[in-house]
Amino acid sequence: MAWLFLLSLFLTLGAVQSQDSSQDAFIIQYLERRLVQMEERLSLCEQNTISATQKTYDLSSEIRGYLSTLNILRSEVKSQVDGVSVRVDRVERELEYLENKIPTQSDIEMEEALLEQQIKAAELEQLKKKAKINVENDCSAALSQVKSLKIVKKAGDPNGCWFKDPSEGSNKVYLFSGFRNNTVLEYKSLKSFTKTSTPPANEVQLPFSWQGTGHVVYNGFLYCHKADTPNEILKVDLLNGTVVDSMLLLGAGHLPVYSLNPNTFLDMAVDELGLWVIHADPEYGGNLVITKIDKVSLAVEYTWDTQCRSRDAEGAFLICGTLYVVYNTRYGGRSTIQCLYDIHDTIHSNESPVMFFPKRYTTHSSIHYHPGDKQLYAWDDGYQTIYKVETRANSQMKSQ
Repeated sequence: MAWLFLLSLFLTLGAVQSQDSSQDAFIIQYLERRLVQMEERLSLCEQNTISATQKTYDLSSEIRGYLSTLNILRSEVKSQVDGVSVRVDRVERELEYLENKIPTQSDIEMEEALLEQQIKAAELEQLKKKAKINVENDCSAALSQVKSLKIVKKAGDPNGCWFKDPSEGSNKVYLFSGFRNNTVLEYKSLKSFTKTSTPPANEVQLPFSWQGTGHVVYNGFLYCHKADTPNEILKVDLLNGTVVDSMLLLGAGHLPVYSLNPNTFLDMAVDELGLWVIHADPEYGGNLVITKIDKVSLAVEYTWDTQCRSRDAEGAFLICGTLYVVYNTRYGGRSTIQCLYDIHDTIHSNESPVMFFPKRYTTHSSIHYHPGDKQLYAWDDGYQTIYKVETRANSQMKSQ
């Protein structure tokens, strides 16, 4: 019986001990889970703390940058305020100085009268120059018609110019091929020029290139537009090819002088009164402007703004101070003189009939008048052509 009691007690103690062990394992597992959760929360808290610290540092850096910029701006504003203050002081001193220097009403009236006298003197000087041009030569001829045509030769490029030196006693003929070159061909006479077998008497190589087809040779000197310049005119001694003088023609070089010859911006001309330059000025609606130039010094003597348009024009020439503008179509046709401008104001374009060139459908890259021969030397698509002109006496000019 005692044995049975002991055995029962032993079994009871073993069951109790087993139950305690199970409870301990459960508690341990619970604690371990809680510790893992706490570690995760602590790690997340540490990460949030680091992120907040970084943001705080970045914000602090940004604020320091703003403060630095603010200090710079404050210094600049202070400097500008100081500068304005100095300027205000200076303006006050200058105003005080001007108040002491303002002339009286009588002084102002005297200065205005003196200025008016100077303006009248300048206008009178211009009128004297214009009058000098009027009486310099006894010239009362006016164009009545382009009478006849003669094809002299075919030489050179489709574009170019040729002419005789219009100075007294000269028979030399000059040829310029193309609208940009540096070679001038000189012939002894028109007769030697017409002979295809006769070479030029002289071939002048210039140290520069000329531009366009508006050159002239006058008394052995070449007057031409220098290439790659808008409005520079050169005077060249053809005996040695050296430049002896130059000038800039104000207002020129912005437009081709004739729309049908787009490579020519300055067109030189010679008539009974001397040397001229024709150009188109955009400030006057593209109309032609003529300028009288002293052939020795290249000084501008006088300038006239004309009503003749450059659009559809192919060339122009002057006779006794009257500009005659030749028009055509861009496809080539019969050339006509539709506009003229007389510096003496004795001939008016609206009172003159349209003058036709001899019946030949063509186009001209240059037209030059020779006052001695009373002929036009024209370049017609590579053909050197001469037109005989007929003039009449300008009775109004004679009466003046």
